[in-house]
Amino acid sequence: MTRIKPTVELIYPNLSYKLTGIFYKIHNNLGRFYRERHYADEIERLFKDNKLSYKREFELSKLDKNNIKGNRVDFVVEDKIIVDIKAKKFITKEDYYQMLRYLKVANLKLGLIVNFRNTYLKPKRIVNIHS
Repeated sequence: MTRIKPTVELIYPNLSYKLTGIFYKIHNNLGRFYRERHYADEIERLFKDNKLSYKREFELSKLDKNNIKGNRVDFVVEDKIIVDIKAKKFITKEDYYQMLRYLKVANLKLGLIVNFRNTYLKPKRIVNIHS
């Protein structure tokens, strides 16, 4: 009997690798105890330095007039990846569900939740399997 091993395809590996490097650099420079706004400002600066196209505090209803207002994301990078910044003790189930909602509304495949409060930075990849 032959077993077929499923292949796992990474979504946007080069871009997400570049973003993760930026997040680690910020975490190493600023540390754990700043506010989300400080991290977002530093992320924006490094996105500009790395010539990445992005939208900050983007209202997802701009993508489709039928979408409900109120879904505002921290960043949309290269019109491919949603980045949600956190600065709290731990990521909750609600944070995951929020990202899934963002991805579905935006019809995007990948979202990253980055919690800068953790001692060791571990960006979470959330995949929209319905896109």
